[in-house]
Amino acid sequence: MDSLAAAPGTGPATSPLPILRKPRPAARFEDLPADRTLVMGILNVTPDSFSDGGKHATADTAIAAGLRMFYAGADIIDVGGESTRPGAEDVSPDEEQQRVVPVIQALVKAGALVSIDTTHASTAAAAVEAGAAIINDISGLSIEPEMAEFVAAAKVPYILTHRRGDARTMNSLAEYKDVAAEVAAELAGVRDKLYAAGVSQDQIIVDPGLGFAKNDAQNWELLQNLDQLDGLGHRVLVGASRKRFLGTLLTVAGKSAAPEERDGATAAITAISAYRGAWAVRVHNVGPSLDAVKVAARMAAPRTER
Repeated sequence: MDSLAAAPGTGPATSPLPILRKPRPAARFEDLPADRTLVMGILNVTPDSFSDGGKHATADTAIAAGLRMFYAGADIIDVGGESTRPGAEDVSPDEEQQRVVPVIQALVKAGALVSIDTTHASTAAAAVEAGAAIINDISGLSIEPEMAEFVAAAKVPYILTHRRGDARTMNSLAEYKDVAAEVAAELAGVRDKLYAAGVSQDQIIVDPGLGFAKNDAQNWELLQNLDQLDGLGHRVLVGASRKRFLGTLLTVAGKSAAPEERDGATAAITAISAYRGAWAVRVHNVGPSLDAVKVAARMAAPRTER
């Protein structure tokens, strides 16, 4: 049996968060479960995340949080070093890499499958070198078009998110006549740029970008019409976790629910998205969503398997 030591920053060896001293075999994208929707845990290595207020801003605290998600059953840990909330300040690629690379290395060593949440090609390259297996680019190539060439060369899965503008301008660009149809069409346009750069169809995963240049009503309309993304021919990732439109829905006495009070609603969206065939959901609280995808898979099973 492998010997155990405390996860960085969690205290003595009696800590409930052990980390293997000996590295496990590298997790592979190809080995992810295929019989249910996957659960991607969100790990923000930032001082200004909207959801956790910077609880995991150091390498030690981020690694410990990532291990908690991994041991709770997360299929993928999505590590990001730059806040994507509306109005967030830009972070240089150098600083971003200083935040995320040590965390990725530690989680990969522990056996986790890691994705890198970045808009920068150089950070994507550093993360893949550190062991990340997926690139999650919420910019839709709008910040660094050269990301497409890197994805083609690296031959790793790429999450293409719909967004208009950037963190400071996207709220002003939330104007649609048919949000689901327009999101699908705009994703197809960026997808074609990926094809032109040499990215293959099976590398691409699409994300409708809930909250990115969409208001509350548009987010709900997108969720109600996720099937319009199926025509693109790619896996679909849904990222609704703790977002503002859920807080608005759960308003009590005129006060929007705080981010950590939105996990029940997030799990409900997970269950619905999973039942409707989403490839994965991206969430802050792994446990409830993992239960939800298991319930959805059981409900969707043929009667002879129940």
